[in-house]
Amino acid sequence: MTVNKLAPRRRGTASAPYLMTAPAVALFVVFILVPIGYAIWLSLHAMRVRGAGFGIRTEVFIGLENYLDAFRDSALLESLGNMLFYGLIMVPATMGLALLFALLLDAPRVGGKRYSRITIFLPYAVPGVIASLLWGFIYLPAVSPISAALEAVGLPAADFFGDASIFFSIANIAVWGSVGFNMVVLYTTLRAIPKELYEAARLDGSAEWQIALKIKIPLLRPALIMTSVFTLIGMLQVFSEPATLRPMTNTITQDWVPLMRVYQQAFVENDIYLGAATSVLLAVATVLLSLGAIGVFRIRTNRSER
Repeated sequence: MTVNKLAPRRRGTASAPYLMTAPAVALFVVFILVPIGYAIWLSLHAMRVRGAGFGIRTEVFIGLENYLDAFRDSALLESLGNMLFYGLIMVPATMGLALLFALLLDAPRVGGKRYSRITIFLPYAVPGVIASLLWGFIYLPAVSPISAALEAVGLPAADFFGDASIFFSIANIAVWGSVGFNMVVLYTTLRAIPKELYEAARLDGSAEWQIALKIKIPLLRPALIMTSVFTLIGMLQVFSEPATLRPMTNTITQDWVPLMRVYQQAFVENDIYLGAATSVLLAVATVLLSLGAIGVFRIRTNRSER
């Protein structure tokens, strides 16, 4: 009799995890898997005109033709080059500053840590469009305080929208907004490291910079891998900064980066099928680049541990 009374409770306990995760799984399926599946389905189709005269526009299956057109798109290839050059500036600057700030905030003799953390993290709370508008007004020659200060001392005004400087201008906005998040992740990881390691190193005569290089940074590798992957994904998804600054300058074209090209294909050229194929290619590139970065970090970590 006792076993029969406990059996329903055990069955209910066993099903509890599934019931608790069911809403998250449902949201993942509806808002992630279904849109991905629909985008792949669109990328394999196209609109064709059939029949004599004006004909009838019908949706037909064309296989990988949209993907081949995406590979042959010169504007997309040029936008990929712009994105990679932008990433060469943004990714190292973001990770370098985030690591530097985290190490400084974790140093024992640095004052004002509470206010410094808030100041560094605060830009992350500003939406990307708002940040782009704020920096855009700083870049505009007519209202730029930087250009006004340079002209006041007899120097030429800064050209933030030049063919080369535009990459640094857009990267600056992204770095300003993303350093705070990465810094918090790295700083939180540093705070979890046992303090006994630092005390032992200080007793051995190690300076603070030696502790940072030989103890803190090696123990930060998992957090550095995670934040680096997030930063790489942010590089591949850059859109709001150049799209917001585009009305302010002719240097930024309507398809300056790949996501802007996808928007151009789908909503300006009214070819949602080609836009879907391009977006699928970008998603695959994002996954491959993320897995490649994780693999490289793991290989280096295994070699250093041997």
